[in-house]
Amino acid sequence: MEIDDPAGVREQLELLRIEHDLAVSIGLDSDRGYMADLERQLEIWEAAWVGARVAQLAVMRARTRGRLQG
Repeated sequence: MEIDDPAGVREQLELLRIEHDLAVSIGLDSDRGYMADLERQLEIWEAAWVGARVAQLAVMRARTRGRLQG
């Protein structure tokens, strides 16, 4: 998966969210180290998704309206 592919990044983010929900449902939320690592990963992938999406929108905008001037 490429980090600038919003769909791939979002898929990874959704998998991490599912893992987080599952961990909480089976009691792993008491494992501080595991949950801290999982939450760090969620933060990283959320930021990657936002960055990839913004880049995708910028490319689409440039294709349709041309390059920004000024």
